[in-house]
Amino acid sequence: MATKSLALPGQRFVARQPIFDRAQKVFGYELLFRNGVEDYFNADPELACRSTLDSTLLFGLNTLCDGRHAFVNCTREVLLKDLVTLLPSNQTVVEVLETVEPEDRVIAACKRLKEAGYLLALDDYGPNDPRLPLCDLADIIKIDVRATTPVERAAMLRRFGSAKCRMLAEKLETPHEFQQARDLGFVYFQGYFFCRPELVMGREVPARRLHYLRLLEMVSRSELDMRELERMIKWETSICYRLLRYLNSPLFGFSLEIKSIRHAMAVLGERELRRWIRLVVTVIAAEQKSSELVLMGLARARFCELLSKRLQSNSDLFLMGLLSVMDAILEVPMEVLLEQLPVEREIKAALLGQSGSLRPLYQLMLAQESGEWEQSSELSSCWRKNRVSGSNRANSPAS
Repeated sequence: MATKSLALPGQRFVARQPIFDRAQKVFGYELLFRNGVEDYFNADPELACRSTLDSTLLFGLNTLCDGRHAFVNCTREVLLKDLVTLLPSNQTVVEVLETVEPEDRVIAACKRLKEAGYLLALDDYGPNDPRLPLCDLADIIKIDVRATTPVERAAMLRRFGSAKCRMLAEKLETPHEFQQARDLGFVYFQGYFFCRPELVMGREVPARRLHYLRLLEMVSRSELDMRELERMIKWETSICYRLLRYLNSPLFGFSLEIKSIRHAMAVLGERELRRWIRLVVTVIAAEQKSSELVLMGLARARFCELLSKRLQSNSDLFLMGLLSVMDAILEVPMEVLLEQLPVEREIKAALLGQSGSLRPLYQLMLAQESGEWEQSSELSSCWRKNRVSGSNRANSPAS
């Protein structure tokens, strides 16, 4: 039986991985593109770079990067043909791939870009890297912490790190690794470190965060206790204000002003009320966090929600996507978070990294987000095969 791709013809996909400064503020995004689920760029980096430029022009840098820097991967041919000059110099970081040899023409192309105002970054720089002649031109040097030792990283920092050339640590996965890299002297940081809570033994969940957990728990129940929910909303002033301001905005155009929480809840209705509280709790709980963490949670939730419609899933996949970052936002280990929420078993298994029917979908969400296109294609193919297999078993006559 033929299966349909999760992508529609002509669709383009974008992954953007944030790059942070020492204060964990977003400095820029590395952009990765492809044309569809099956069309990932694992064999032809030249095609990948050209597609990146084309898609960046299509989407627009302001849409993709929100006014921050765009890190764009460049091959030798893209550099020699000055294709990256299609993008604005004040917002673009030209990221020279590790496969580019520093021949005279490449060095000349990099000098032209520098003179035009572009920042130059060297991707995946390592010990004895052949791109040494480009280091004098580099504004940023990226070092993969998974491919280098602490001694090697310290040596490269001493040799290349300066006010003129800032060092970037990439593929950081934990807050501890981020702290180590920052203490060592790195200026920029890339990876999933900010998305995982640092476990501090013996620390209790602060009262305010516990209140957010209770609100999430209430709207995750199969049946809402509207009176109890009203009481909980009234207890949190910022949520009350946001709810009344939201419903009294021109977006709704109600003729009479909505002045009470009970009236507001009745107007929204149960489905939208659940959704709205989840979103607002996420935003308010993360006020002291990086805004990128909130955006990531909302993007994951929306991705899962859209996919659930295509897959005709009865699971609350929007909630699964949102909860994937709530442990970092609330600074509560995922195990503790899920103990207090009435989440279905398959969603819990996926969030805890356990096997289950939703685990491939959860992994697909992460692969899409980080631009792991080959893995994304394999996971979507596996998911479709499992669905077809399950459908065939369900429709086969009992033996």
